[in-house]
Amino acid sequence: MEAVYLDYASTTPVDDRVARRMADCLTRDGVFANPASRTHAPGRAAANAVEQAREQVATAINGDPRGLVFTSGATEADNLALKGVAGFQRDRGRHIVTAANEHKAVLDVCRALEFDGFEVTRVQPRGDGTVTPESIEGALRPDTVLVSVMHANNETGTINDIGAIARVVRGHGARFHVDAAQTGARLELDVEALDLDLVSLSAHKTYGPKGIGALWVRRRPRVRLLPQMHGGGHEHGLRAGTLATHQIVGMGEAFALAQSERDADRAHAEDLRARLFAQLDTLEGVRDNGAGAQRLPWTRNIAFTGVEGEALAAALADRVAVATGSACTSASTEPSYVLRAMGQPADQAAEAVRLSWGRMTTTEEMEHAARTLVDTVSRLRHGAAVA
Repeated sequence: MEAVYLDYASTTPVDDRVARRMADCLTRDGVFANPASRTHAPGRAAANAVEQAREQVATAINGDPRGLVFTSGATEADNLALKGVAGFQRDRGRHIVTAANEHKAVLDVCRALEFDGFEVTRVQPRGDGTVTPESIEGALRPDTVLVSVMHANNETGTINDIGAIARVVRGHGARFHVDAAQTGARLELDVEALDLDLVSLSAHKTYGPKGIGALWVRRRPRVRLLPQMHGGGHEHGLRAGTLATHQIVGMGEAFALAQSERDADRAHAEDLRARLFAQLDTLEGVRDNGAGAQRLPWTRNIAFTGVEGEALAAALADRVAVATGSACTSASTEPSYVLRAMGQPADQAAEAVRLSWGRMTTTEEMEHAARTLVDTVSRLRHGAAVA
C-alpha cells in the first residue's frame, strides 16, 4: 500500500473536475489565448473565462468580484496586502499589528517592513493558539495603519474570531487583513458580514492548482494599495503580468466546488477525525495542541510524550505522510515557532507532528494510518525497530 497522505494543510490534490476544466484552457482547441487580447474572439473567450472564475471565487466568500486580484498564491497576496497598505498609508502612520504565530508569509513581510521604517507589534496567542480581540485592542496605537491576523492557523488548525477582531480594528480606523489560505471556501467566510478589508486566498489548499491565489480588496469604503509589481494595467493596475487562464479557471472551479460541497466535506472530515482519535485514545501521553479552541475539522497538531516529531515523521515516511510544522519552514530543525508562541517549552514543541486530511482521504486510509501511527509511536517509545 502506498503512503497514506495526511499533509493536506501543506497542499491538497487537485480535484479531477478542476483538472479537466484547466486542461480545456491549454491546447489549440481550447480557451488558450491571452485574456488581455480583447481585440479578437479567442482573447475575449479567455477574458470571459477569467471573469467567470473571478465571480466564482468572490461568490464563495460573498465578496464583490471587482475587488478580487489574482496573484501567484497566498504568499504574494500577503505581500501585496501588507506592503500595499503600508506603502499607501506611510504618511499617516507606520505601525503594524500582527500575531506571533502568523504564517511566515506575513511575519517575514513584517520584518522587511521594519527595515523600511515601520514598527511592528507581534501579539502573543493564548495557550490554545487563538488570538483574542482584547490582545489586538491593547496593541493598537494612534499611528497603527494595519492589522493582520489569520483566519485559521496552518499548524494547529485553531480558528480566530476574525469578526470580533475586525470590529476592534474598524473602530480604531486601521485596515484589517486576513490570511485565509487554510480556509478559503472550505470554511464559511463572509467578507461582507465580517467587515473585512483584505483577504488572502490560495487555490492549492482548496483542491485547486499551485501557483495561483488571490487578494480580495474592499471597494466600499475603498482600501487603497500601492502596487508591488509593475509592467502593465492588469488586475486594476494592482498586479502586472499576463493572466494564467488555466490556473485562474482552476481556482474558480475549485472554489465553486468547495462552496457547494462544504457541508459534505466537513462531515467527511469530522468522521475521519473521529476514526483517528479512536485509535489515538488507546495511547498514553498524547497532547492535542490547540484543544479547547474552535479548530478546522481536517487539521490536528499532536504531540506524543517521549517521541520527537522529526523521528516519528521519518519512521512513518514510507507509510504515512505527516508534517512537523508548516511546509514553508520544514527545512528548519528548530521546534515549531507556532507552538513556542503558544507558550510550549522547546522540548514539548519538538514532539509535535501535524496531521491533515481531506476530500480524497478514505475511511480505510485513515484507519490504516491511525493504526500505523499508534504502532510506530509504541515502538519508538520502547526503542524497538520500526518495520
